[in-house]
Amino acid sequence: MIEALEQFAPHQAELRGRLIRCCVAVLLTSIVAYLCKDELAAWCIRPLYLAYPQMGKLVYTKLTDAFLSYLKLSLLVGVAAAFPYLLYQIWLFIAPGLLEREKRTVRTIVLWASLLFLAGAAFAFFVALPRMLHFFMSYASPTLQPMLKLGLYLTFTARMALAFGIAFEIPFLMVMATRAGLLKSDHFRQKRIPFYIAIAVLSFLLTTGEITATVLLALPLFALYEAGIVACRIFGSRRNPLPDQTTAP
Repeated sequence: MIEALEQFAPHQAELRGRLIRCCVAVLLTSIVAYLCKDELAAWCIRPLYLAYPQMGKLVYTKLTDAFLSYLKLSLLVGVAAAFPYLLYQIWLFIAPGLLEREKRTVRTIVLWASLLFLAGAAFAFFVALPRMLHFFMSYASPTLQPMLKLGLYLTFTARMALAFGIAFEIPFLMVMATRAGLLKSDHFRQKRIPFYIAIAVLSFLLTTGEITATVLLALPLFALYEAGIVACRIFGSRRNPLPDQTTAP
């Protein structure tokens, strides 16, 4: 036990150093984002004003609400901006223990996973969010005036971007599971109903129980799941097929 700890000590020191670098990078990018907090908040609020031009100013009802909202927004932008550097530090830590073939596989996975997540977040902000806001703000009337809180609106926007970013990983994860031989090529087609139920539950949780938002989020997820089934047929040829359970050894 002691020998194992002694052998891991150099790796522990390296890990600590890389974690410190990651934290410093996030701190610096978050500070820069906080200095631009007004511009970032205006950029996030712009879809709301486009959906409802009569919208007045957003409000906050506690003394700390505005500060905490800007702080959360700055931290989120800081993590997003430092994400490539964080991946680079993770890569430097694990690369020495990988074979060349494994390095190529990891690079491919990280590249596609990052691109799909960014695509999902962009889709949420530029496509899904404006339509959701237009729908929700349609309930405003001369006798019903919306007064939105800054913190809740930014939280809703961030949750949407995160939910769609994760959702866009669905086809990629399905193809990777098939290519790795973890699942059969027709598994997702056969288990469509259980996965649809899981998607509906996930959408309900991510939207905190709002039925309309749940439907608006679940429908694209269903489409992505079907796209994953098609992608598995095209790209999901397994390198190490699962052994036939009916064949005697």
